[in-house]
Amino acid sequence: MKKQINIGLLGLGTVGTGLAKVLMDNEAILTARVGIPLRLKTIADIDLDSDRGIPLDTFELTEDAHQVVNDPEIDIVVEMIGGEGIAKELILKAIQNGKQVVTANKALLAKHGNPIFKKAQEKGVDLAYEASVGGCMPIIKTLREALVGNRIQTMTGILNGTCNYILSKITDEGLEFAAALKLAKARGYAEADSTLDVEGYDTAHKLAILTSLGYGMAINFDDIYIEGISKITPLDIEFAEQFGYRIKLLAISKGGSEAVEARVHPAMIPFDNLLSNVNGTLNAITVTADVVGKIMLNGHGAGMMPTASSVVADIVDIARNLLRQTSGRVPLMSYQMEQIRPIPVTPIQNISTHYYFRFLVQDRPGVLSTISGILGKYGISLKSVHQKGRKTEGSVPLVMLTHLAREEDVQNALAEIRVLDVVSREPMLIRIEDESDRE
Repeated sequence: MKKQINIGLLGLGTVGTGLAKVLMDNEAILTARVGIPLRLKTIADIDLDSDRGIPLDTFELTEDAHQVVNDPEIDIVVEMIGGEGIAKELILKAIQNGKQVVTANKALLAKHGNPIFKKAQEKGVDLAYEASVGGCMPIIKTLREALVGNRIQTMTGILNGTCNYILSKITDEGLEFAAALKLAKARGYAEADSTLDVEGYDTAHKLAILTSLGYGMAINFDDIYIEGISKITPLDIEFAEQFGYRIKLLAISKGGSEAVEARVHPAMIPFDNLLSNVNGTLNAITVTADVVGKIMLNGHGAGMMPTASSVVADIVDIARNLLRQTSGRVPLMSYQMEQIRPIPVTPIQNISTHYYFRFLVQDRPGVLSTISGILGKYGISLKSVHQKGRKTEGSVPLVMLTHLAREEDVQNALAEIRVLDVVSREPMLIRIEDESDRE
């Protein structure tokens, strides 16, 4: 029987440092729960001089990550480098060498997960990735284990703390998007280049993984519709609240027998939706399934210690398997590999939902009838219309909420409306996700 589990860490950034700290600070409790010590044997990073607040001299240090994945004494390789380049190479090499692997690299799994998981299965090793989605929320374990007896019907989540923080600031303080983003960067909640976060790509990476786990489909990032939050204004937040809604960046997945919906975009949700009260940097997800109904998980979706907690949980799961000389007890992609199939993602043009439109129009007779006439031409019926008296450069906001409508019809109607001489600016469209109002 093994006397200890040896771990090799690739990348000593924020989460890597958190992992090292947890393994040191909670060594006794981890040993009690696993049965033998978890030893962080070697750390690889290109910067081994910066102060991380932990005693690095207790570990073997190297700038050569290949030294870690090729070390015959290392049982588990933890990849915390990120990105799709060297991280992919190192993970595949570790798998080839028979190492168990833990990663938080959602971009890599969303774009290259299918062949990586296949390779891990072929080599008979485990690849764990709880920290790739939702930080400390155990959503992957929930889908792969706790809900194994359920058919997953829908998943709706707030999966990016940066976007949720920005929208919370716009909602609570009336800040413009640029000011809220600047504050998020100052607080360390947003990267210098925040494009992946605010334009929805980070959320889509996570949704691609969850959709695969939920429905037994190959990971399909490329067909997910992605729209970010950079166009959301305090005015839209204000109107949403008047109608009983809040605006959140949502990851939405809905299962079907022939296709699934998978989309990321800002959406209005009613005040009584549990997700509407998830604020700041918190993440949350609701899952609806045929047996349990609806459940919700929430927690910190990023940060040193919350993410490190999920990484440690993966390490412990694998360590327990190693002690029993087993792997693959839980299928890597939730379903048995031979059951994974290429289920198509429904194009955004084919979805049907409710819509919020805001037009900035000239304050003159006939404008409302002209716009509503174009909407009617495409079969879009209006639930309510609001025209506010405030003027911006001689124009007034005209706000409309629709009944259930098809995206393609909506886009065709907006294409005609946006070129009208009475429309002063690009129309604003926000989809409405309201389960209580599905006709």
